[in-house]
Amino acid sequence: MLSAAPPAEWREAVGDDIDQAVRQALDQKKMPGCVVLVAREGEVLYKKAHGNRRIEPSLEPMTVDTVFDMASLTKPIVTATSVMKLVEAGKIELDAPVATYLPEFRGHGKEVITIKQLLIHTSGLTPDNALADYQNGWPDAYQKICDLKLLSEPGQRFRYSDVGFLLLGEVVARVSGLPLNEYATQHIFQPLGMRETSFNPSEALAARAATTTQVDGKWLRGTVHDPRARLCGGVAGHAGLFSTADDLLRYARAMLDARSQQSSNLLKPQTLTAMTTAYDAAGNLRGLGWDKQSGYSSNRGKSMSPSAYGHGGFTGTALWIDPELELVVIFLSNRVHPNEKGSINALAGRIGTIAADACRATESASTKLGIDVLSQRRYDLLKGKRVGLIANHTSRNQAGKPTHVLLAEAPEVDLVALFSPEHGFAGQLDQANVGDMVEPETGLAIHSLYGKTRTPTPQQLEAVDIMVFDIQDIGCRFYTYLSTMGLAMQAAAEQGIPFVVLDRPNPLGGAVIEGPLLDQDVQSFVAFHSIPVRHGMTIGELAKLMNAERGWKTDLTVVPLTGWKRNQLLFDTGLPWRNTSPNMRSLTQAMIYPGIGLLETTNVSVGRGTDTPFEVLGAPWIDGQKLAAQINSHQLPGMKAVGIEFTPESSKYQGTPCGGVNFVITDWETFRPLDLGWATAASLRLLYRDQWETDRLPILLGNERVQRHILQGKTPQEISAAYQDSTDEFAKRRKPYLIYP
Repeated sequence: MLSAAPPAEWREAVGDDIDQAVRQALDQKKMPGCVVLVAREGEVLYKKAHGNRRIEPSLEPMTVDTVFDMASLTKPIVTATSVMKLVEAGKIELDAPVATYLPEFRGHGKEVITIKQLLIHTSGLTPDNALADYQNGWPDAYQKICDLKLLSEPGQRFRYSDVGFLLLGEVVARVSGLPLNEYATQHIFQPLGMRETSFNPSEALAARAATTTQVDGKWLRGTVHDPRARLCGGVAGHAGLFSTADDLLRYARAMLDARSQQSSNLLKPQTLTAMTTAYDAAGNLRGLGWDKQSGYSSNRGKSMSPSAYGHGGFTGTALWIDPELELVVIFLSNRVHPNEKGSINALAGRIGTIAADACRATESASTKLGIDVLSQRRYDLLKGKRVGLIANHTSRNQAGKPTHVLLAEAPEVDLVALFSPEHGFAGQLDQANVGDMVEPETGLAIHSLYGKTRTPTPQQLEAVDIMVFDIQDIGCRFYTYLSTMGLAMQAAAEQGIPFVVLDRPNPLGGAVIEGPLLDQDVQSFVAFHSIPVRHGMTIGELAKLMNAERGWKTDLTVVPLTGWKRNQLLFDTGLPWRNTSPNMRSLTQAMIYPGIGLLETTNVSVGRGTDTPFEVLGAPWIDGQKLAAQINSHQLPGMKAVGIEFTPESSKYQGTPCGGVNFVITDWETFRPLDLGWATAASLRLLYRDQWETDRLPILLGNERVQRHILQGKTPQEISAAYQDSTDEFAKRRKPYLIYP
């Protein structure tokens, strides 16, 4: 078990990152407000209210005891937990047909649907039947559900279904002899002390509930947002629960406690294991009532362990529990207020990632950055010299303090100039050219290296005695920070200026090398040096290699990391993920990027303009299910493709519905992003030969032989074989420049 970071250290290193992520979402009007609670090993490490719980018809600040409409969190917390308690009591069998408990639920093939298939959403039932079916209340709606036809054979497809959980709620009522809300109150809420959790909350609780939407001219507050649950009297198996952050923590602690054998626990250990195990739900990983890793997992922390389970709710709620990390992450908002247009899944996932990253940090196993090593050495390389710094928002020490502030405050250092790469010094600009700026904290000029020039000019270097580069790269050949460093090294050599690289870990690790090298005649800002797509080198190691191979004769010094090994990914280092650019928002996206980013110059969307860039790919002419099935037919280790639909809010296909796929990493050790890229390319070529436009494919690929193999419809294995010899040769070529074991 990993040891917890001390609370004070946690709040300083992680609390600021959570605050910043929430502030950005509030500024973007993703929600009016939220409550975030993070706990580890039973201790609350972060609990804070942000924004407002009501902005219409009057303003009301958010408080940590705000009552929220849980929406679909009702499914696991109430319905699935109730089902599992009845399984534990021997009253329900998971593999039994639903008709065993609901004899009316027959016809059109429904009699073979099992309880388990309802819990993992593979029943073949529709997501929702018509709202008109609920106008006369639950008994009439139930009969309408019993008359439904299936959309697919049971067990064949994953289709998230509210109808399935409405049926499970009825199963609980029939088997227990109590309405679902009464059973949950007696067997879950009261035993756990969840005094602020209920369906149809009391007047006192409703008074501090977050406002959701407006119905018939009245703002809903303490009345369920879901219209079907509302027509069922506020109690339903899929929605209707209200609760607070503190009460959800009581439930989460009870789930973690259930790992040990005690009669007072919510569930027995074997029941808990059955409920939270990952089941293959037609290409998605689901627990019984819980999400594990699926097309609905964008609210999951990217660096959470495989044991993590959680769920989200339509109103803007999410709960994730990670037993391996002893971590609970609770995110509660009313993102539907006031106009149903909010969006919080990416934010909830980002907070989960921040928290999980922090859990993985331990003093004994922590990687120390180049800037921290230089600081410990009292900036010996920079004493008595005028310093130019190439940096951006990722340039921070282990405690999160920006490198430019550290250098400006150090009495040994004379920081005279700043330079910024693509996306600008703050890392927020996604545009073709970035202008010069002034850094507000130091008052120093920021010279853009992604504007009128991409190379520091002799005039900009006149007052500089030494250049320092400190930017987090992501380990992919066509990510342009590498090009910025190379051009700056060349300019420094021409002016006789020493160049220092403060090294940082390759977040994708340094052991695996993947992808073709550039052809000899190919060179551009996104194809700067002939290395594999996934090169497995740190930015400092690359500086050494390029300096030697390009013959720049730069006076180069690399300040190395300490405590980093080549087989470590970012989440093994104890360092947090920080978005490296506007569309690189998680380690998952960085890992997928080398394979899927290669395809972005063609006429497919790679998710820019969505909450999950590079985790999705699609186009208006793609059938997501067919593409997912074709990609999965290659049986790639460590990943699954899930058919989805999405509409980019910006960038390619802005505002146009797209069919496509969501890529889910299921095993970080065996997943290979380039294999995914070739499987996706081969599948597009097979299924959409006439629609998929590949004229611009060479821009990032840069290898004519691999391009020819793709267009000839070769298999992923044949494509990989086309460059394996050159990749093996590169492994030998890079060896003299490697710094770390």
